[in-house]
Amino acid sequence: MKTPLSAPAITGHWRRLACCLGTALLTVTASPYLGSRPAAAALKATCQATPEQISKKKNLRQAATRGDSEASDRYKELLAAEAKRLQECRSQNWPGNQAIWLRLYPCDANPGVLEAALDRIVDKGYNQVYVEVFYDGQVLLPQADNPTPWPSVVRSPGFENVDLLAESIAKGRERGLKVYAWLFTMNFGYTYGQRQDRQEALARNGEGQTTLSLSQEATLHDQTGNAQVDRVFIDPYSPIARRDYSWLVSSTLKRKPDGVLFDYVRYMRGTGPASVVGGVKDLWIYGSASRERLWQRGLNQKGTELIRRYFTQGNITAEDIQAVDNLYSNEGEPLWQGRRPPKIKTVATAAERLPLLQWELWYLSVAHAVQGVLDFVNLAFEPVRQQGIPGGVVFFPYANRPVGNSGYDSRLQAWDRFPSEMEWHSMAYGNCGNTKCIVDEIQRVLRMAAPETEIVPALAGYWGKSEKDRPSLEQQMFAVQRLGRRINSVSHFAYSWQEPESDNERRFCQLKLD
Repeated sequence: MKTPLSAPAITGHWRRLACCLGTALLTVTASPYLGSRPAAAALKATCQATPEQISKKKNLRQAATRGDSEASDRYKELLAAEAKRLQECRSQNWPGNQAIWLRLYPCDANPGVLEAALDRIVDKGYNQVYVEVFYDGQVLLPQADNPTPWPSVVRSPGFENVDLLAESIAKGRERGLKVYAWLFTMNFGYTYGQRQDRQEALARNGEGQTTLSLSQEATLHDQTGNAQVDRVFIDPYSPIARRDYSWLVSSTLKRKPDGVLFDYVRYMRGTGPASVVGGVKDLWIYGSASRERLWQRGLNQKGTELIRRYFTQGNITAEDIQAVDNLYSNEGEPLWQGRRPPKIKTVATAAERLPLLQWELWYLSVAHAVQGVLDFVNLAFEPVRQQGIPGGVVFFPYANRPVGNSGYDSRLQAWDRFPSEMEWHSMAYGNCGNTKCIVDEIQRVLRMAAPETEIVPALAGYWGKSEKDRPSLEQQMFAVQRLGRRINSVSHFAYSWQEPESDNERRFCQLKLD
């Protein structure tokens, strides 16, 4: 896809970001903030199973795993009853959809292990689960049916046909859960970055560096076992990367999930000053595919040559402008997609034209970088749309904002331009000692989203306790509920936080052949 950059895409969008973020499109009269408010006033966890129900289910599951056929039948009957209970409870209580993020490991292929994790999710009142299908440069596909360039999560001999994604979908539905496939998007992982036949697909900056070369900001994913070195970002214009990702999406859809979530729909965020891009060489647009597409945005020879010089040098000079004028004296103003030259009656010198041209080339470069992200997620979403199931984008509410006079958050995650028919999963991970910063993040999304867009805040935390200035999930849920009826779905990051012992056992145990 070679989406052209219109004038609004280049200037209008970014001026809108710079000027209109404070526009109040949503007014919330009741204060949703919680500081010293007692926890008892917060929303209680709902739809949880009783200790008796949990114990009964666990005993039946363990007996069924040992081969007790009578226990197996009773266990299946109990699962059906629990699914009905969960459906009725969630239909009568806010939120109507309560989801949790789940990473699977090789040991989930052992008898009863995946079942135990899914049972705990139902016990806690969740009716949706987001299963991580693509992470750390590996995929949740069986070795015997994995057409992608990434290794399978389960790689032990004798387990080549184990399909944990298909199993989690089937077993989740048996328990009344909707199972979404959760995929990293532009973060292809360390294993991909090490392949010699994929170097052309990697994102590069103006120094020729890939994201493997630079330190990156830690995220909550790092607390679930994802090392920073595993974050390797690709050039979204790369036909190689697009082909590889289409294989992944196609293979995922073959398992018939209830929805697909796209995460890491952005560029890398660096640390310190590198967290802001302020010049063209900071942008991850120096891969061969991105470079060629940028040069194609020139609409005449003057425009193309100025783009090339700006891209190569990092700036242009008055001498560059004069040289280009002399080279292509038969042309008028330099033109590129979206550029509308000012109508000036008097002939301006090269030096007088320099500031405006320099500024316009910078915004062209930023818009080009952003367009790559948007094109990539649209290509990924198209087969999901065709299958008629929900597709969602996961993003940080502040990852699209300008910084200073002409800089931008280096993630360049222009989520306000993501497809409005997708679910918007905003990661409200603010950590300020109360719920104010969390609510502020969600309100920002509500202000900028189309009325028809479904907003699904992702919250991080623990039931029943605050941790390191992060309020409990009860407090956060209470604050979100007070934002109004627009929000009826919420997710919690992550299962590993709520069940750390179980998660560690599953992560580090050994697979067992029958």
